[in-house]
Amino acid sequence: MGVSAATLCRDCTALFEAPNPNRCPECRSPRLVSHEELTALTIAHVDCDAFFAAVEKRDDPALRDVPVIVGGGRRGVVSTCCYLARIHGVRSAMPMFKALKACPDAVVVRPNFQKYVAVGREVRERMQALTPLVQPLSIDEAFLDLSGTERVHRAPAAVVMARFAREVERDIGITVSVGLAPNKFLAKYASDEDKPRGFTVIGKTDAARRLASEPVTRLPGVGPAAARRLAEGGVTHVAHLQRAELTDLMRRFGETGQRLKRLAHGTDDRPVDPSSERKSVSAEQTFEEDISDRHTLLALLRHLSEKVSTRLKAAEIGGRTVTLKLKTRDFRTITRAQQLGAPTAMAHRIFATGKTLLAGEADGTRRFRLIGIGVTHLVPIDGADMEELFDPERTRLGKAERAMDTLRSRFGDDAVVYGLSLSGPRRRRGGEPPATGGRGQGSG
Repeated sequence: MGVSAATLCRDCTALFEAPNPNRCPECRSPRLVSHEELTALTIAHVDCDAFFAAVEKRDDPALRDVPVIVGGGRRGVVSTCCYLARIHGVRSAMPMFKALKACPDAVVVRPNFQKYVAVGREVRERMQALTPLVQPLSIDEAFLDLSGTERVHRAPAAVVMARFAREVERDIGITVSVGLAPNKFLAKYASDEDKPRGFTVIGKTDAARRLASEPVTRLPGVGPAAARRLAEGGVTHVAHLQRAELTDLMRRFGETGQRLKRLAHGTDDRPVDPSSERKSVSAEQTFEEDISDRHTLLALLRHLSEKVSTRLKAAEIGGRTVTLKLKTRDFRTITRAQQLGAPTAMAHRIFATGKTLLAGEADGTRRFRLIGIGVTHLVPIDGADMEELFDPERTRLGKAERAMDTLRSRFGDDAVVYGLSLSGPRRRRGGEPPATGGRGQGSG
């Protein structure tokens, strides 16, 4: 860029102007980001890098320089993995035996969701210290709107976010990637561009150019089914949407055509809304290969139910309706829902309902590429699971689950598991021989 482009040093956070700089004049770091709109942009998206694996590496120095997979035993699937494992081809949702075949030196760690929730809260609190306009998307990512905060921080948003990334790495021990842009869509797109430890800036002036070569699936809301429909009309890349006439897109795709046309040019008017009502809590798992085995589906459903329960309890909410989601091998989505007699945040109730819903779909012959479970019609947690007071069996199950939550919070998710989650031997840390006892199965 030319002399008018501001440049930010991501290490010392110095802000300066210089033609085509290679190093920071203050600290000599080469980690620079330049953009002509750098000091004017105020919408950021923060995404923690390989979050679960990063927390495990932080807590066990022996894992720092080795490939780490967070997930279940050999019959389980990969929840997430570090970037060293990804280099070998390991991906989320990959069956564990395939992951270990691709990366035989990987260390498998059981997920500890209570620990991840705690770390996620630490990061969130630091975001909220920067601006009241923080909109969480999940445990490890959020949008921030820093409009009007320059006087408070005595620095533009770009500098504030560079300081934030540096302090999270120094104080919490994990890394984040930041996208800075004029709106939410571009900010999230930018944060995905350079991982890990990324800091990418996209402005109004270069948005259309940077998006043009992307497949349409990079636009929010365009999944495989929508992509196939667009491809039938000759639209496979964002550039096709940019060149297309709006009237033609609306004739062929209705209001969706207008929305996609705006996104293709990098336009997004959605505000960062910290008070946006949370309508559901869910978790789902996409498989690398289609699955028909009912026992495997049930084991995954149990794990996902526990994951949803953990999120509900962390947010101090419960829900009245449980929804099962399945996607067939031909990408057809099946949803089945059941309303409970009273709201719940308990994993055993979520799973029991999901199991009933799954029984009508999984007959051992139909193959699925995705399974998910979610809870809707949310209420404060003090209004959930009240029927335990009047049902001895639910009282017993509720006490057992709370005891398990306590153990897991102290010793990790692997401290105690349900029988259905038992799986085969796992690879132990440090190259130890495989254990022979059953362990919890992880996913997601």
